[in-house]
Amino acid sequence: MREVIANMIQHRDLIVSFVRRDIKARYKQTALGVAWSLIQPLSMMIVFTLVFSIFARVPSDGIPYPVFAYSALIFWTFFSNTVSLGTVAMVSNGVLIRKIYFPRETLLVSVILSGLLDLAVASLLFIGMLLYYKVALTLTALWVFPLLLLQITLAFGVTSLTSAAHVNFRDIGHGLPLLLQLWMFATPVAYPIGVIPDWLRPFYLLNPMAAIIDGYRRVVILGVAPEVPALALSAAVTIVLTYVALAVFKHAERTFADVI
Repeated sequence: MREVIANMIQHRDLIVSFVRRDIKARYKQTALGVAWSLIQPLSMMIVFTLVFSIFARVPSDGIPYPVFAYSALIFWTFFSNTVSLGTVAMVSNGVLIRKIYFPRETLLVSVILSGLLDLAVASLLFIGMLLYYKVALTLTALWVFPLLLLQITLAFGVTSLTSAAHVNFRDIGHGLPLLLQLWMFATPVAYPIGVIPDWLRPFYLLNPMAAIIDGYRRVVILGVAPEVPALALSAAVTIVLTYVALAVFKHAERTFADVI
């Protein structure tokens, strides 16, 4: 981890270049530009509201369901897109990897940082929704920053593992959309964590995104602190996962140029 952090600091200009390149490539020759970062969570919110609120009548902890769903969808979309793009980052940059050496993890960091722009744009609509539904923010909303840091760490760990695997097994890229969809439904995005039975909750919380998504809702909409035990478990799983994933990634990167 110290080596990775040192590489990030040393190659910060390279990361900035990658971020600029990723953002330009993402919205090049598009009519809507960064507005596309709103369309995905907004469309999902509309579908979720129809299916889970109107048809299935899933509870939303007394929160208007559009706000309830969107508060989770913007952060889940950031995580999902980061994992999707990070997984294929090594293969997508194969020409560059074969030509010169640079810390390969800089590609993963650039994907995460460029994704923060989409999150920021999507958050503007969320702020408007909070004003419309008269949901007042409190100081507990400052918890968003440590929660976001934890989520970024998790995304970095997951993409370190999946991107290394994808170099040798391209099936990862094909199966990832299904995996992320299943992961979303195993996370309290469309429903509150309170509907999970008590006997199942210890196993459910082994999903680190569960406590993170629930934490966002609690601190932003409900104005209460996140559940510390659940968040501590999420942090522990994230740290272990990231440590193992980095070890796998650093071992595998030696052969990236040969395999890609």
